[in-house]
Amino acid sequence: MAKIISMVNQKGGVGKTTSSISLGACLAVAEKKTLLIDLDPQGNASVGVGLDKNKFSNGNIYHAIIGKLPIEEAIYKTELPYFDICPSDNNLIGAEIELVSEFARESKLKIAFEEINDKYDYIIIDCPPSLGLLTINALNASTSFVVPLQTEYFAMEGMAQLLNTVKLVNSSLNPGLELDGILLTMFDSRNNLHKQVAGEIRKHFNDKVFKSVIPRNVKLSECPSFGKPIILYDIESRGSEAYLSLAKEMILKTKTSTKEKKPETGKRKKFSKKIKSEAPSELVK
Repeated sequence: MAKIISMVNQKGGVGKTTSSISLGACLAVAEKKTLLIDLDPQGNASVGVGLDKNKFSNGNIYHAIIGKLPIEEAIYKTELPYFDICPSDNNLIGAEIELVSEFARESKLKIAFEEINDKYDYIIIDCPPSLGLLTINALNASTSFVVPLQTEYFAMEGMAQLLNTVKLVNSSLNPGLELDGILLTMFDSRNNLHKQVAGEIRKHFNDKVFKSVIPRNVKLSECPSFGKPIILYDIESRGSEAYLSLAKEMILKTKTSTKEKKPETGKRKKFSKKIKSEAPSELVK
C-alpha cells in the first residue's frame, strides 16, 4: 500500500508546490515509485515537472475526481524514472461546485485511489491554498500530511484553523490521519528573525518539526521556469541537498511507522463498496 501524503497549508507562497515536486523527485531518485497529484487548479506542479498543458487537457485529476475517467488514464510519466504525475488545470475550480450535491463528496479522491494504491510507494498530493472541499478530499484520502511553514513573522497564522480542520477529518472521516511533520521553508540563516521563528516553532511542536530545513535558494526559485525538479536542475545546490535530506527522513519515518503498526487481520474491503455516510456539513463550507 502506498503512503499517501498531503502537502497542505491554506496560506499561499509557503513553498508547498516546490516541496511537493522536490520531495517526490528525491524519493524517485531513491527508487521509490512516486506519484505526484496536482490538486491545485493553478496547475503549477504540472508545469513544474515539464508537462505540456495541451497534453493533459482531456485527462487529468479533474476528470478522475468527477468520475469521467479512471485515475490511471490521467497519469503521465515525467523525466525521472519512478516519478509520475496526475496533473490539473483550471477546470478543477469547478469541481468543488459540481461535487457539492454529490453523495460522499468528500471521498471522491479516496475512491479514485483504490485502483493505484498498490502501484506506488508514495503518493504526494499538492493541495490548493484553501481548506475547501478539494483539501478535505486530500486529507480524507491520505495516511499523513506535511505542513510547509515559511520562517516569517506570520508563519503561525492560520495553523490553528488548519489543525482544527484536520481534527474534524480525524474524528469524522479518517481516524488514521497523522502529522508527518512541519517543514520549515525559505529559511535564511543570516536573518535573526528567521532563526527566532524557527526556534519558536521547534519549541512549540518539538519532534513534529523535520530536522531538514529548506533554505531560501535562487536555484529553487529558477527550476520551475525550466520545468525541472531541483534534483535535475542543479543537484549540487543547497536546495537539492535539503530535499534529499528530507526524502531520507521521510523514508526512515515510513520504515519506523510500518514496523510499529500491527498487521491487519482479515481481507480489507474496498472503501467505495462500503461508504458510511456523508461528512458533517461543518467540514465543507
